[in-house]
Amino acid sequence: MPALFQPLSLRSVTLPNRIVVSPMCEYSSDDGFANDWHVIHLGARAVGGAGLVMTEATAVTPEGRISPQDLGIWRDAHVDALARITRFVRSQRRASGIQLAHAGRKGSTKRPWDGVGALGHDGWQPVGPTDDPFADGYPVPRALDAHAIAAIVAAFADAARRAVAAGFDVVEVHAAHGYLLHEFMSPLSNTRDDAYGGSFHNRIRLCLEVVDAVRAVWPEQLPVLVRISATDWVDGGWDIEQSIELARGLKTRGVDLIDCSSGGNVATARIPIGPGYQVPFAERIRREADIPTGAVGLITEAAQANHIISEGQADCVLLARELLRDPYWPLHAARELGVAIDWPAQYLRAAPPQSPSRGDGRG
Repeated sequence: MPALFQPLSLRSVTLPNRIVVSPMCEYSSDDGFANDWHVIHLGARAVGGAGLVMTEATAVTPEGRISPQDLGIWRDAHVDALARITRFVRSQRRASGIQLAHAGRKGSTKRPWDGVGALGHDGWQPVGPTDDPFADGYPVPRALDAHAIAAIVAAFADAARRAVAAGFDVVEVHAAHGYLLHEFMSPLSNTRDDAYGGSFHNRIRLCLEVVDAVRAVWPEQLPVLVRISATDWVDGGWDIEQSIELARGLKTRGVDLIDCSSGGNVATARIPIGPGYQVPFAERIRREADIPTGAVGLITEAAQANHIISEGQADCVLLARELLRDPYWPLHAARELGVAIDWPAQYLRAAPPQSPSRGDGRG
């Protein structure tokens, strides 16, 4: 069995393969509510065979949204629509995950197809470690005080409780891409001189507090993931050495896997993008922090993904754009690698010979 299609166990959750739908913002919500778009988008990837289907970044507060159209989980009323997604994913014998997020100073901005930068009169004032904006044309944030920081930590915990009620199997804390937790971690965006700034341990304090709060309310038998940007790609910023040290601390706090991305915190960073360009970060963190990792970033080919797992560079691969192009990439990858994996019964007439069925599709 190729490594890509071997099961992966994280606490009580066993993924049938190592392919994960990476969180991908859809900018298609109204007041944070999931809708038919999210059911079809995520449901198609479950039908397509991914082992774990992750929601997009899901805001834990209204002001924690990137755009007004972000998915949300700051209200109890959001739970029922999210539960519709988890029920369908479970019916396909796949695991469902939710990424809890706060956009920080990158909030109150336009969704990509509407332009770039601040919303203007329809926006809100975002928050951050300081009052420095992300870049020209972005809103000026309000620097968080200790009381507001504590409220955000509580909001993550409340969101995790709602995620339990919605039926998710996996929760991921978003600490990457220049959003709030990453902003506090990087010395380039965090120039505070209090308990949340300055030293490495002060800068990671908020991330650790959020993880502790989530782990405290998340069921012990279910896994917690953390997505990080392993480097800012700028000298003097957050880097792989700090990421390794953070990962060691997260492991002791009950985190089960580090999802290794990069960048997003410095608008002018020059990132050497290419196939698998972030895989070395996952490999180093896995080896030096002794914690499972996920690799993400321009992973497009079945042989490439299988090589990452078989060579011990990561424990799973997270695909984003390739799964937008092809929701059935896992089924096609299995055929390319010579693996007979289960197909939905409704699609068996199109399946390769000897492909097993997942049943009648009703769960």
